[in-house]
Amino acid sequence: MKNDKSSYIGLFIIGLLLFGWMYWQAPSEKDIAKQKAKNDSIARVQKQRDEQAAAAQTAKAVPVSDSARRADSANNVTKARTEAGIFYSALSGTNQDITLENDLIKATVSTRGGKISTVQLKNFKTSAGGPLVLFFPKDNHFSLVLNAYSKFFSTDSLYFSQVGAPVTKGDSTMLTMQLNTTNPNKYMQFIYTIKQGSYMVGFKVKSVGMQDVIPTNAGEINLEWSMTTPSQEAVKDSSNQRRASTVYYKYHGSDVDNLSTMKDEKKALSTDLSWVAFKQDFFSSILITDSKFGSPEVSSADGKDAAHMKHYTASVTIPYNHMASESFDMRFYFGPNNFKLLKSYSDDNDMEFEKLINLGSGIFGWFGKPVNRWIIIPLFNFLNQFNMNYGLVILILTIVIKAILFPIAFRTYVSSAKMRILKPEIDEIGKKYPKTEDAMKKQQGVMALYKKAGINPMAGCLPVLLQLPVLSALFSFFPSSIELRQQHFLWATDMSTYDSIYTFPNHFSIPLYGDHISVFALLMTLSQYLYITANQQIMGNPAGGTDQMAKMMKWMMYLMPIMFLSVLNKYSAGLSYYYFLANLFTFGQTFIARRFIDEDALHRKMQENKAKPIKQSKFQARLEQMVKEQQAAKKRK
Repeated sequence: MKNDKSSYIGLFIIGLLLFGWMYWQAPSEKDIAKQKAKNDSIARVQKQRDEQAAAAQTAKAVPVSDSARRADSANNVTKARTEAGIFYSALSGTNQDITLENDLIKATVSTRGGKISTVQLKNFKTSAGGPLVLFFPKDNHFSLVLNAYSKFFSTDSLYFSQVGAPVTKGDSTMLTMQLNTTNPNKYMQFIYTIKQGSYMVGFKVKSVGMQDVIPTNAGEINLEWSMTTPSQEAVKDSSNQRRASTVYYKYHGSDVDNLSTMKDEKKALSTDLSWVAFKQDFFSSILITDSKFGSPEVSSADGKDAAHMKHYTASVTIPYNHMASESFDMRFYFGPNNFKLLKSYSDDNDMEFEKLINLGSGIFGWFGKPVNRWIIIPLFNFLNQFNMNYGLVILILTIVIKAILFPIAFRTYVSSAKMRILKPEIDEIGKKYPKTEDAMKKQQGVMALYKKAGINPMAGCLPVLLQLPVLSALFSFFPSSIELRQQHFLWATDMSTYDSIYTFPNHFSIPLYGDHISVFALLMTLSQYLYITANQQIMGNPAGGTDQMAKMMKWMMYLMPIMFLSVLNKYSAGLSYYYFLANLFTFGQTFIARRFIDEDALHRKMQENKAKPIKQSKFQARLEQMVKEQQAAKKRK
């Protein structure tokens, strides 16, 4: 009864905590009203677009007389003038493209919507050798949603005019697009600024005389941005492109986060943003403000086919203070996902654009990210200065990494040598306790032998664990390195993706392996087996062949390369090439270690340790006591 009462009290407390958490997390009435107003504005804009499309379709389908047509036309004009108010003059116009460019990018600004409709990166090509265009006009929508006359007007469907010719001062060029109204004293401007040698495009929204057009209770203007990104890489690599592409965003004054890369996702975020990015595999389009974007909603979904990678949307608000003249400063980044470049743009204002690049994820990413950031990337950038072929760069990188890790690996070799020296004695213990039910006694005997000889059986595992952060870092580094994109080496035409010397016909695919043969992945697998076999012969099998655990570990050693092959066959050729080289160097280090390890001296040292009195730690005492208690419990049963 007492236990039941305690359970009820516990459940009651949990319930209170749960309801308290729900109450604390619930949005305020202000937040709910704000979100409802935003959703209503978007719905009304869409409804108006649908009604306009339906009216146009009806007008085409129903024949009318000339007099009726003139009467209807006059009535429609009057109605349109009334509904559109001062925006009536912007409802029609001619769509023209204006070019704004520097030495790195070529942006096209459209008079319809006054937006950047397409961007080409001049120093990059698609995998097919064509111009690299980040997005096309039909797949990019960018607009402000203006609340006026109890209606919502999307700038994406209104016509802007160019204010004079682009103005060039020094290395900067400025283009002003103006949304004119029927009142010359009331207008909005989109002002773009581009500098030589920069992937940034300045973007300012300026409003003049609009304070009595936009309702006084509207303290914000909705900004809507959507984009369907095209494939920039080979069709064979579409799955890898999708896995690397999604929406990233930085919380204002906080960290960077992103939507899932593996599934379609939509989120309404509870915190204001400093920037939102539509990230492709190796390139990104980022909308940035030094102020903040409010009420953010973002989504990411797979594209409709192999030519369209992802469909992104972002909905945010910018402040409006109902002043006679006011502006809101933003900027775009249209460029490559290069760590050093993105970091240079982040340094002045701590925007952390470099976090767009995957330096590691999951539990291993916690270790791999700092290794990539502070060791691998600086070393790679240093070697990259010498304009060598990237095959040679990776070779030198491998040599340096293996040299740095050799002292750690040497401890593993020493531990293996000690275990091999004790192997005859371990085998004797195994013969003394051959039965399965004596496995505990056998384990105790082996541990006692280790203790007498002064061997820590975990000493060989620790160096391996210390090398995992490097392996994890490189697993993320190579596929994310734009420097390897379209770089040739031997038979590989692009070191950032897999090399393929043969593709199986008729869409045939081997389960878990794939539909092609990657030579670097095969070389990595063969070199791994070479190392395992040589290591067995040179260093021996200290655990003994009669031990069940040793047999299982041996099977795992031979199974792991096959598992790696199934992954690396579809992964970066640069990564497979690195692992191949690393295995060859490890093979050589094993021979070197064997020559420098004096096994006779190790054996003498272990014999001396056996003669010394055993100093038992408190942990060992507790461990032995626990084992004795387990054995006693088994006997009682």
